[in-house]
Amino acid sequence: MVEEGKRSVENLPGVGEVTAEKLREAGYINVESIAVATVADLREAAEMGETQAKKIIAAARKAAEIGAFLTADKVLERRKTVGWITTGSKQLDALLGGGIETRAVTEVFGEFGSGKSQLGHQLCVNVQLPPEQGGLKGRAIFIDTENTFRPERIMGMATAAELDSEEVLRNILVARSYNTDQQLLIAEKAEELIEKEGVRLIIIDSLTSHFRAEFVGRGTLAERQQKLARHLLVLHRIADLKDIAIFVTNQVQARPDLFFGDPTRPIGGHVLGHSATTRVYLRKSKGGRRIARVVDSPSLPEGESVFMITESGIRD
Repeated sequence: MVEEGKRSVENLPGVGEVTAEKLREAGYINVESIAVATVADLREAAEMGETQAKKIIAAARKAAEIGAFLTADKVLERRKTVGWITTGSKQLDALLGGGIETRAVTEVFGEFGSGKSQLGHQLCVNVQLPPEQGGLKGRAIFIDTENTFRPERIMGMATAAELDSEEVLRNILVARSYNTDQQLLIAEKAEELIEKEGVRLIIIDSLTSHFRAEFVGRGTLAERQQKLARHLLVLHRIADLKDIAIFVTNQVQARPDLFFGDPTRPIGGHVLGHSATTRVYLRKSKGGRRIARVVDSPSLPEGESVFMITESGIRD
């Protein structure tokens, strides 16, 4: 393993004090973040030439041991250290293999009122629980793109979990985003706070609302998907390198050409469909019930579970 002092940005070949400052301002605060960057991204961030950018990235990958092969048994050992955050519902946790996992991007999509934001609020509380109660004893970042965050709801859920509601609120860092550029920037800046603030969960509610509003028409589709792909790349990098859980909500749109089956589909197309680690579809049922269905996951079978949204939060 490389010594911690040698992993700092300034110690990379070709990185002086000025360049290091530019990289940090652009969100590249450590060797790992540079190791997974593209040449184009680094050139734009630090105003450097292609040769220099390639040299810096190569050095960062060597320092961070990115690209080193591991045997599958070592990968299995690493998987055993994945953390889980309970949703508040044992049935929903079972469907998800234990809850919302770290080192992954979990997406939930559904119509208005299906429980997406409620689940996000509950996770902000539950991540603060000790591991033996289904938490990670950590803080949460809530990136709010639709003005959905309600501290009053957090207080009610915290009280129901027998936690100090004021303390729970202090452990949630909220950022309001008003456009896609700001949303991408907030996500990159959040990486700087994770270790400093003890963050174990990032919520984005919702991931796609700004993309949907700003990029209208087929002529803008390619630009929208490229920007969304870059956003998701950053989120996956943060989740994996920082060992945190990332939970994003997504909207749906109607499919008027579909005469049979569910006439809704999630926003984001194939870029989001192939990027999210686990995709969960939420829909309303009778009497306050919600139905969750796993529609895509590398390790979970497709299945459904029922949960309730109550005054106390998410419950069986």
